[in-house]
Amino acid sequence: MLEQLIALAIFVAVFAIAAVRNVNIGIAMFPVACVVGLWIADIALEDVVAGFPLSILVLLVGVTYFFGIAHSNGTIDWLIEASLAKVGDRVALLPTAFFLLTALISAMGAPLGGLVMAPMGMSVAHKRGIDPMLMALAMGCGLSAGAFAPTSLFGIITWGTADSAGIELSPLLLFAVAVVTNVVLLAVAHLLFGRGRRSATTPEFAKAMVAGGEARRNALPTYGQSSLDLDTGRASDDERGPVGRPTGLQALTLGSMVVLVVLVVVLALRDANPDIGVIGFALGAALALIDPRAGKAAMSRIDWGSVLLVGGIITYVGVLTQMGVIDLLGEKAADIGAPVIAALMLCAAAGLISAFASTTGMLAALVPLALPLISEGGIPGWAMICAIGVCASIVDVSPFSTVGATYVATTVDEEQRPRMTTLLTRWGLSMVVVGPVALTLTLILPGMAFS
Repeated sequence: MLEQLIALAIFVAVFAIAAVRNVNIGIAMFPVACVVGLWIADIALEDVVAGFPLSILVLLVGVTYFFGIAHSNGTIDWLIEASLAKVGDRVALLPTAFFLLTALISAMGAPLGGLVMAPMGMSVAHKRGIDPMLMALAMGCGLSAGAFAPTSLFGIITWGTADSAGIELSPLLLFAVAVVTNVVLLAVAHLLFGRGRRSATTPEFAKAMVAGGEARRNALPTYGQSSLDLDTGRASDDERGPVGRPTGLQALTLGSMVVLVVLVVVLALRDANPDIGVIGFALGAALALIDPRAGKAAMSRIDWGSVLLVGGIITYVGVLTQMGVIDLLGEKAADIGAPVIAALMLCAAAGLISAFASTTGMLAALVPLALPLISEGGIPGWAMICAIGVCASIVDVSPFSTVGATYVATTVDEEQRPRMTTLLTRWGLSMVVVGPVALTLTLILPGMAFS
C-alpha cells in the first residue's frame, strides 16, 4: 500500500506544482509517469508509454483541424455576422444570441475558442445598455454548454475516458445535460442581471476592441495548458456592414459541418460509436485540397497544448491503474458507507479546483478516479461522469480562470471591472456548492433510484 500512496501523492503534487507554476500539466506529468512506472511500480517503459491515449489524440486533432479550416476560410465569421444581423436591434435577444454563438464556436473542437466572442459581446453590451455581468454569464454559459458537444474537447475527454473504462454513456446525453444545466443558469442570470437596463452609451469602440484584442492575445499564451491561437481581426459592432452570401468555399464548408453533425448524431443514436476524429480528418483533408492556404492556416487552430495535457495525465492514471491505486480507492469508497456523500464531495472538489486550475486537466484526472465509486458504490456511471464534467465546467467564469479573466479584461467601462471581478468571483464560487448539490439531486439520486 505504501507504494500506491506514494504514487498517488506524487500525482497530486505534480498536478498542483504545474498548475501553480502555469506549466502544461501533461508535459510535467508524462516523464514523472515514466519514472514512477519504472522505479516504483516496476512497469516496463513500453507499457507506460502504451498508456498514452492515441484514440483521444486522433479525436482532438481531427476535429480541431477541421473546424480550424472553417475559421481560416471565414466560414465562422460569416455565421456570426449573419446570426447577429438576424437579431438586429432587439436588445432583449442579444445575450441569448451571444450564448448560442459562443456555444457554437465552443463546440468546434476547442472550448476556449469561444473567447473570440468576448470583445464583441462586451462592446455590444456597453453600447446597448446591457449589464456586462449578464453578457459575460451568457457567453460563459454558452462556452460551457458547447464544450461538451461530441465534437469538442470536454465532451471528447469525458466520453472517451468513460468509454475506455467500459461505462455506458451516450455523448449526446452528456451534451444534453450540459446544455440543460447552462440554459437554467442563463435563465438565472437573466433574473439577477437582466431586469434593469443601464442608459445606453456609445463606447469608444477602438479602445474597447484594443482591450479585447490584448485580452485574447495575452490570456491564452500565458495559460500554460493551451496553445490555441485566436485571431483578433473581427469587426466591432459599429464596423459591421451588410452580410452577403457565403462564398462557394464557405458554402462547401457549411455543408461539411452539417455532414459531420448528421453523421455523429445518426451513428450515436444507432449505438455505432462514431470515430469523430477520423471523420474530421477526412472532411478537413478534402477542404485542404480545395483550399491549401486555409488548410495550412488551420494548423495553428489545433490545440496541441490540450492534447499534451490530456495525454500526460491519462498516461499517469494508467500507471496508477496498473499499480492498483484505483482498486484501493474503490475499497476506501466502499468503506465510507454513503457513496452519495462521496460523490457530492468529488463533484465539489472538481468545481473548486477547476475554478483556479485547468478544467481539462480536472476532467482527465477525476473522471478515471471516479470509477471506484461507480463500481463499488452503486452509483450509475453516466450520472457520475456527467455530474463531474458539468461541475468542473460551470465554475469557469471565475476571474481566477482564463475565461473569467478574459470577460473582466474585455469589459469596456473600466469602472465596471472591479464590480465584474467581485460578481464573477461570487458566481464562480457559488457554483462550487450549487452545481454538486443540484446535479446530485437531479442526476445521481434519481439514477440510483431507477437503476
